[in-house]
This record gives sequence, structure tokens and C-alpha cells, in this order.
Amino acid sequence: MLRKSLTIAAIAASLGSCGGSARHDAAETAARLLSAVVHGDRTAFEAAIDRGAVRDDVRRQVAQLAQASGLEVDGGPSEFALDRMIAPEAINVVDARSGQAVDKAPTPTQVAPQIQMNGDGRACLRDAPHGKTCALTFARSDEGWRLVGMKAMGLTIEVAEAGD
Repeated sequence: MLRKSLTIAAIAASLGSCGGSARHDAAETAARLLSAVVHGDRTAFEAAIDRGAVRDDVRRQVAQLAQASGLEVDGGPSEFALDRMIAPEAINVVDARSGQAVDKAPTPTQVAPQIQMNGDGRACLRDAPHGKTCALTFARSDEGWRLVGMKAMGLTIEVAEAGD
């Protein structure tokens, strides 16, 4: 019985460390993406996203907003419109205390507390240190963690200073 308990404890500990590692890896990807946003680096931005998945997510949100307003748009937004919504310029990164745009990219340590691991193998970057809204969604792929979803409009990420 003791041996069985120790085995179960070891398995639980290894699963817990995997979750911590996944959270750390997702935070690194989120920090790279936010760095690309802060520096306007389109190449680094594209490297951190799954454009097809993000397009599908944003298209779905825009269609829901239109339907909620009583509008029906055949085919939804154009690829051009979607691509303008999925760009470094579409995301604002601000200091949580001042609300001012940051000039330094946040580190993985700064964004890690805002990462919420979901049971479906996805990670959500909340919009603020103590926020409840998922602003960016990441999923693990063969290439590592990638952005697969984002809030369609008015996307602002508040980040805390290191040590907060």
C-alpha cells in the first residue's frame, strides 16, 4: 500500500511539474509576442502566431458581433480586414499602474502570473495582472506554443513591472 501511495505521489508530482513547465513555455511565447508588438517587429510577430487559427477566431468574433447588432454579412470580414486586425499595431501593451504604453517588452516572469492554463492544452494570457478576460490564447503545436486566438477589437494588455 505504501509503495502504491509513493507511486501515485510521484506521478502527481511529475504531472504538476509538466504543468509548470507548460506555463513557463507559454509565458515565454507570450513574452516574445508582446516584445514583437512593443518593437513593431512583424517577422517575430508572425513567428509566434498560427495565422490561420487566429483568422478563424477573429472571423467568428466579428460575425457574432455583427449578428448581435442585427447585421448579416455574407462571407464575413475580408482577409484584408482580418489581417489588419491581426498585426502588432492591433495590440496595445501598457503598464498596469500608469496605463501608459510600455517602451520595454515584458519578460516571461512578468507575464507568467497572467497565464491561465486551460484543461484543453491551451493557455490564456489574461488582459491584466488580476484580470479575468482572456486576451490572447496560445496552443502547443509541433513548433512549440503559438498564438491561436485573440480578442478581436480593443485589445490592450496590461503588464506589471518586474517584482509586482
